[in-house]
Amino acid sequence: MTDWTLASLSRAIAAHQVSPVEATRACLARIERLDAKLRTFITVDAEGALAAARELEAELAAGLSRGPFHGIPVAYKDLFHVRGLPTSCGTRTREYFAADPECTAVSRLREAGAVTLGKLNMTELALGPFGDNAHHGDVQNPWRPGHSAGGSSSGSAAAVAAGFAVGTLGSDTGGSIRLPAACCGVVGLKPTYGRVSRAGVMPLSWSMDHVGPLTRTVADTALLLGIIAGHDPRDATTSHRGIPYWERILETPVDGLRVGLPENYYFDGIDAEMGAAVRAAARVMEGLGVVITPVRVPDPQPLSEVCNVIARSESAAIHARLVRERPHELQPAVRARLEVGFHVSAHDYLQALRLRTRYAREFTARVFAEVDALLAPVIPEPAPALDAVKAGSVDDVVQRMGRFSRLTRPFNGLGLPALSVPCGFSGDGRPLALQIVGRPFDEATTLRLGHAYERATDWLARRPTLA
Repeated sequence: MTDWTLASLSRAIAAHQVSPVEATRACLARIERLDAKLRTFITVDAEGALAAARELEAELAAGLSRGPFHGIPVAYKDLFHVRGLPTSCGTRTREYFAADPECTAVSRLREAGAVTLGKLNMTELALGPFGDNAHHGDVQNPWRPGHSAGGSSSGSAAAVAAGFAVGTLGSDTGGSIRLPAACCGVVGLKPTYGRVSRAGVMPLSWSMDHVGPLTRTVADTALLLGIIAGHDPRDATTSHRGIPYWERILETPVDGLRVGLPENYYFDGIDAEMGAAVRAAARVMEGLGVVITPVRVPDPQPLSEVCNVIARSESAAIHARLVRERPHELQPAVRARLEVGFHVSAHDYLQALRLRTRYAREFTARVFAEVDALLAPVIPEPAPALDAVKAGSVDDVVQRMGRFSRLTRPFNGLGLPALSVPCGFSGDGRPLALQIVGRPFDEATTLRLGHAYERATDWLARRPTLA
C-alpha cells in the first residue's frame, strides 16, 4: 500500500494487476489498523467505498474505463460536501455544512472513477495551521507522532503520508494545503485563484479560499489537478481558461528557467536546517540548468495585514450564527479569531480589498519581470510539538499561528499558484519542504520545476515507520 502512487496504482488497475476492490480493501484495512493513533479521518465510508469499487470493477470487466482515476481511492477534507456523508467542518456539529448538489471537485473525481474512502480530519472551521482539534482528536504527524501534521488540511496530508489514500483534496486560505504538506512530507498545490471551483466547499474567506490536491508526487498532483480544474457555472470566480495536460509537460526540460531566491522576508528568522535545505534545493536546480537569481520581493507584511482584515471579516460573516448562538462549542483560539472579525468596519474591509488588488498587481509586475518562478521555504521550522503550539494563553496560541503561516499567507492574497515539495529531513527525522510560486495560471512551470527537482533527489524513497 505505501509503495503505491496515484500513477502507479492507476497503471496496475488498468493492467488488471490490482482490482479497484483490492485497492480499496487495502486502504480500508490500513486505516482500520493505524488511524486510531493518527486521527486522520472523521468519517470512514467503508460500505460506500466498497460498493463503488465493485461497480467500477464490473465496468472494467465489461471493457469500460473512465481513465486514469478508474478505481483510485481518495478522500476529502471534511468541509467538502460529499453526497450521502455528513460535513462537520471539524466542529462538534455532525452536519454543520450542506450543499446541493455535492461539491463540484468531488463530483468530477467521482465521474472520473475515483472511490471515496471518507472525510478527513481538519482544524475546526479551517482556522488554524497546526491540525489540533478538540472535537475529533489532534491529527498526528505520521513521521513523528506528538508533532503537528500542519493545518488546516491536516488529515488530508497525514492520510497521504500514512498510505491511507493515494490522493486527497484540501483547501487553502492562508497556507492550509501547503503547511500540512510540508509538515507531513507530501506534495501539496494551491492553484491560482479561480483555477478550481469551490462550489460545495464550506467557505472561510470567499475572496482567498483555494481548493487543491495533496499527493505523494508532483506527477500525481498534476493528474489530480487535471480532473478538478476548469470553469464551473456554480462558482462565478472560476476562470474560463483552458486546462493544459499538465502531466504531459512535466518532462519538458527546465534549463534556462529563471528562479528567484528572495533576499528578504522569506528566510528571515527561520530554522537553520530549513533554510539550508531550501538553499541546497536551489543548488540542485542549478545543476539542472535553472538560473537561480537573488531577488528582493516587495515587503509581504503589508499584504499579509490586508489579507488578515479580509479573512477575519469574511469568516466572521460566514460563521456569525455559530459564534453568537453557540460560542461555548468552539475551541478558544478559533472563537477568538472569529470574534475579531465582528470589529472590522465596512470601510476597513473595502479598503483592504482595494489595497490587495494594488499589491497583487505591483508584485506580479515587479517580480515576474525578473524571474519565471520563486523558491522559498513553506514553514519556518519543522513540524513543532503539539503540546508546545497549544500551550499558553489564547493570545499566545493565536500569535504562534500567525508566525507559522507567515510564509504561505501572502500568496493567498496574491492568488498565485504555489507548490509545496519535500526537500529533506531534519536531524531528528521531521520533513523539510520548499515552496515554488509561479505567475498567475502558470501551474505548468511550478509543476515542471517541482517534478524536475523531485526526480533529481531521493526523498520520495523514504516512508514514515508506522507501528
